Amino acid sequence: MKLRYAGALLLSAAAYYVYLPLPGGGDAAQSLGVCHRAHLLNKVVSWAETIEARSSATVHVSDGELGGVAARIFLSKGDRKPKRGVVYFHGGGWSLGTGRMRSYDLLCRKIAEDLDAVVISVDYRLAPEAVFPDQYRDALAASRAFLSEEVAERYGLDRHRLCVSGDSSGGNLAAAVAQELGSDATMTAHFKAQALIYPVLQALDFHTPSYQQNKAVPILFRPVMAHFWLLYLGADPSLESALLANNQSALDQMVFDPAARSRLDWATLLPARRKKNFRPLVVPKGTPGLLERAPALLDVRAAPLLAETDVLARTPSAYVLTCEYDVLRDDGMMYAQRLRDAGVTVTSDHYEDGFHGCLSFAYWPVASGVGRRAVDNYVKWLDGNL
Repeated sequence: MKLRYAGALLLSAAAYYVYLPLPGGGDAAQSLGVCHRAHLLNKVVSWAETIEARSSATVHVSDGELGGVAARIFLSKGDRKPKRGVVYFHGGGWSLGTGRMRSYDLLCRKIAEDLDAVVISVDYRLAPEAVFPDQYRDALAASRAFLSEEVAERYGLDRHRLCVSGDSSGGNLAAAVAQELGSDATMTAHFKAQALIYPVLQALDFHTPSYQQNKAVPILFRPVMAHFWLLYLGADPSLESALLANNQSALDQMVFDPAARSRLDWATLLPARRKKNFRPLVVPKGTPGLLERAPALLDVRAAPLLAETDVLARTPSAYVLTCEYDVLRDDGMMYAQRLRDAGVTVTSDHYEDGFHGCLSFAYWPVASGVGRRAVDNYVKWLDGNL
């Protein structure tokens, strides 16, 4: 236990070191020639947080694959037949982490035990080796397999009671998968629910009220989120300052579909109490060629908030968890509103004392009250909606 506590402290220190900015837009790890920042932090994660697959009296846990993608499988030993199921995508900016981390292992184990269900946590490929659409394709392949007759027979799943879920960048993948498969008429089964935990859903506006309010609030700083986006999209990291200035959505960017603007217009999609006194940042002239250098900024598979209304209407009932002290708060709130406008049943679960990543702070040695409440309410929603 003491080793785990020391590991948590080391992980925090490493995160600070890895994202320490240097003059000229560089970062400490790469500038010192150690390794890519994502590789360094993942090494620390592997040492401090990754645990072996260990079964218990109530849940059988094993490592395997789903749709050709590495995964950890949590199979309840309860009597329910057939079982409900959840496919889960971990967070980490599409470049960090694994479903084998202690916090994710405990979360998925709890879901499986409390719901007498099957939970499969997917280890999609990570940046920088894999870039968009690789992570999306892994998530889609795993989800198609999860909905298949073959996997249902293997694990005793009820194909009518399945959910796609994830947090942060994993919430992004879950939303994108729900859109794609909800519109796929060839599927013989569809997800009954989507559960999105502080999802990241767009990279066209880094000046939403939550980005302005929480730009320097741990654990997800505004520049770090811009960095993650560029890493995911395989774009030049030197574009970070342009993204943070909202140059990608400037008025002179003619390739930016005007209709897409309304899909992230927080002035109309957010309630007044969230907008507060913040004002939209509208840039007259952007960085020339920016969208040509990072075209996936406009790809709905990368930015699900940009999807058309009819696509959203075909997605399943949704649970959207947001936190007040999180730059991504408004991404989730805007998406929840757009889903409602499309006729989708949505449960919004907002935590006034919440912060990004709080679900991972539900367990010792970094347990927090809001983390425990968030986990309990999330699992309760799954139980009542699957």
